[in-house]
Amino acid sequence: MPHASESATARPARQEPRWDGMPYFRAGSGQPLAFLPGLTPHHRQPRGSQRLFQLSQLKPLSSRHEVWWINRRPGLPPGATIADLAGDYAAMLRERFGGPVDVVGVSTGGSIALQLAADHPDVVDRLVVVSAAHRLGPLGRAVQREAATQLRAGRPRRANAALFTLLGTRRFSRKLLKGAGWLLGPVVFGTGDRDLLLTLEAEEAFDIEDRLPRITASTLVVGGALDPCYGAELFEHTAARMPNAELTLCGGKGHVGPQSRPLARAVRTFLAGRPR
Repeated sequence: MPHASESATARPARQEPRWDGMPYFRAGSGQPLAFLPGLTPHHRQPRGSQRLFQLSQLKPLSSRHEVWWINRRPGLPPGATIADLAGDYAAMLRERFGGPVDVVGVSTGGSIALQLAADHPDVVDRLVVVSAAHRLGPLGRAVQREAATQLRAGRPRRANAALFTLLGTRRFSRKLLKGAGWLLGPVVFGTGDRDLLLTLEAEEAFDIEDRLPRITASTLVVGGALDPCYGAELFEHTAARMPNAELTLCGGKGHVGPQSRPLARAVRTFLAGRPR
């Protein structure tokens, strides 16, 4: 899913080749931390404004961690599931780190992070789920279904317009954002890459509620109280079903990433306060 951004100065990062097909780069120094981003317009290395946006999300984390930004592999097969995507991450993390690492997943990346912690607990130390829950809420599911329909029909501007509505916290703001999505969407979500469509389809079918009690990693679920993709109740339910989870709801915030100040503060406090 998309998420709103707040201005931030990009931090230098080291561009890397793909690891077993998965694009990644690193930023910062310290203990390693795997960062799973939200929806991206394609599954290649981000460039230009896309790269700057991704770096802005890493900035709150990279002062104390070596953050590994890792995207999904390009060329997803038809019918790929969130469990399949989590399996790709698990294989990479095992090969690269040889033990559990802290994992931060944002939006769609948060869905994958939950699946990763449930299916592959050996690779996850502490888990941070930002603006995500065990399934999409009604509006989030409807919007992503509409976006997928428009992409299949070859209408990426309409898909982008739909996805932009998820950044609003009120009906009026969502209408305004729909128009902005039509105009600006190709810059943010591209022009209809097939991997974007397949990821949308995978997340639409995602629901890991029955697996939540098996996630034993120390976990923070953090999101905006006005997030239209999920809503406060889904965040609360997701955290309540995990035995070692805590919840931070940020009042007045919608579907935002870790560069949002209150979310960034909650994530940093969690990672600093719980020893590995």
